[in-house]
Amino acid sequence: MGGTAKKWGMKTPIGFLLSFLAGSLSVLTAYAKDWVVYEGQQGPGRGKHIVFLSGDEEYRSEEGLPMLAKILAIRHGFKCTVLFSINPADGTIDPNNTANIPGLDQLARADMVVMLWRFRELPDDQMKHFVEYLNSGKPIMGLRTATHAFAYQKNRNSAYVRFDWQSKEWPGGFGQQVLGETWVNHHGDHGKESTRGVINDAMKSHPILRGVEDIWGPTDVYGLAHLPKDVEVLVHGQVLAGMKPSDPPVGGTKNDPMMPVVWLRKYTGESGKTTQVVTTTMGASVDLESEGLRRLLVNACYWALGLADQIPGKSNVDYVGEYRPTYFGFGKFQRGVKPADHELRP
Repeated sequence: MGGTAKKWGMKTPIGFLLSFLAGSLSVLTAYAKDWVVYEGQQGPGRGKHIVFLSGDEEYRSEEGLPMLAKILAIRHGFKCTVLFSINPADGTIDPNNTANIPGLDQLARADMVVMLWRFRELPDDQMKHFVEYLNSGKPIMGLRTATHAFAYQKNRNSAYVRFDWQSKEWPGGFGQQVLGETWVNHHGDHGKESTRGVINDAMKSHPILRGVEDIWGPTDVYGLAHLPKDVEVLVHGQVLAGMKPSDPPVGGTKNDPMMPVVWLRKYTGESGKTTQVVTTTMGASVDLESEGLRRLLVNACYWALGLADQIPGKSNVDYVGEYRPTYFGFGKFQRGVKPADHELRP
């Protein structure tokens, strides 16, 4: 029987079992690939791991963060992992799914987090990984809607309900307590008034601002009400009268004074360890077309990871591959995209 099976390419019972197991493992691997990893090439960031957390319905973090991660990996040597909100039914990226971000256990091996979440309500078995990272004392950079990253509307018995942006127990939740502010309002007229980043003259020599010459984005300036006194403001947001970088500033009180749009602070968590925090209320995928903003964010990763002395005079923030971001807005995300679609191609 054994000789006949070999002659005709037939499998023995053991062969059938091994073939079945191999096929099953292949299927499991395919379905488990809910995130993308960019291995660091040569550069100062080699040996450092940054995890990017995308998940918002409006500002296309699922497009902007992979682009930024590619730059940091290929141009600067960091290992970068990007996690997404995933539809468990088909494995596609679905920013409207607020309760499923696979791969958060990757945070146990992260040196830094860059996040753009909005109103997420993660199950406790996923959220615990984020909270463990938060208490590790390692740095966090929050973009745009990270100020209102969590909204616990369904599971009010969650152990993490205090992270809610409207929390009274922990006023303002994660945004206010950690990043420095929760959601307040649109200070600029949303979709009609854009943002010019104005560098704080008192901070112009800060390493994060090295080589940063121009910042502009089509998203509006966010209003702030609770920003703590311990923040260091790097950039203010000048409200422009239109949606082009050449538009003039609006008159009146919107720019007097201007709202901060990039700041630094420290957060001490339950563990007693202190986290270096970088926050910007800019960061939509179309904002990241600004070379100045990309350079600021790349420099911030260096600085937060203790590599300030290795920030180049002008960091290379050229795109890796093509970048054509979708304009911000609800319901505009590209359907049918899987994390594997963001992988680098030879």
